[in-house]
Amino acid sequence: MAATLPDTTPSSLPTTALSPLHPTSTPPTSTFHPPTHASFPPFYTLQPNLTTRARQLDLWSTHVTTYCAHHRIFRLNLSNPPLNLFSNPSIHRSLKTSDIRVVLDHMSRPENGPRIEWISAGAKGEQSSSCYVYWKTPAEWAEAIYGWVEATGQKGAVLTVYELREGDAVREREWREMDEELLRKALGVLVKRGKAQVFGQEENAGVKFF
Repeated sequence: MAATLPDTTPSSLPTTALSPLHPTSTPPTSTFHPPTHASFPPFYTLQPNLTTRARQLDLWSTHVTTYCAHHRIFRLNLSNPPLNLFSNPSIHRSLKTSDIRVVLDHMSRPENGPRIEWISAGAKGEQSSSCYVYWKTPAEWAEAIYGWVEATGQKGAVLTVYELREGDAVREREWREMDEELLRKALGVLVKRGKAQVFGQEENAGVKFF
C-alpha cells in the first residue's frame, strides 16, 4: 500500500518533461524500462495538491499507455491488472484500486485523449471494471490498417476479421491478436470514411477495402 507522505508540494514529483501519449510499441522480447518517477514513492499516492495531482495523473497516463504499448495490452481489468503496472515491488509501493480508477477516469476524459474507454458492465448502474487502452486510438489503428492494405495492394480485396487479427500476413503488425471489438471500432472509422465495408458480425465476417 502506498504510504501517506507529508510533502505534497509540486516539487514532491519529478519535473522531467512528459513523454508523448502516442508511444511506439517495442519488440516483445525487449525489456520494459519504467520511467524514473516509477521508483519515486510519492508516485503511488495521489497527492492532495491539485497542481501536483494534475501533473501526477499525466505521468500515470503516459506510464500506462507506454507500458501497454510495450506489452501489446489492449484491455485492462481492475480485478486483475498486469504485473507491476501499478506497483513497484522494489520500493514496496502500489497504487490503491480506488486510485487506479481515478487514473483511468482521468485517461478516459475527451480532453485527455481519451486514452482509455470503459467497457460497459452490462448491468444497469454497475460500475465497469474493465477498459480498452488506447495507446493508439481507433482512428490511429484505422490509419495503420489502411496503410497496410494500400502498401500490400489489397484495396478491393475482401479479408475476414479473423485474417486481420490472426492471419499469417499480420504476424508482424501491431494490431495482431487485438481484441475483436476494438478492431471493429477501428474498422468502423474506415467505414465512416468510405474506405471499407464490413459484412457480418462474427470473426469470419468479411471486410472490403476501397
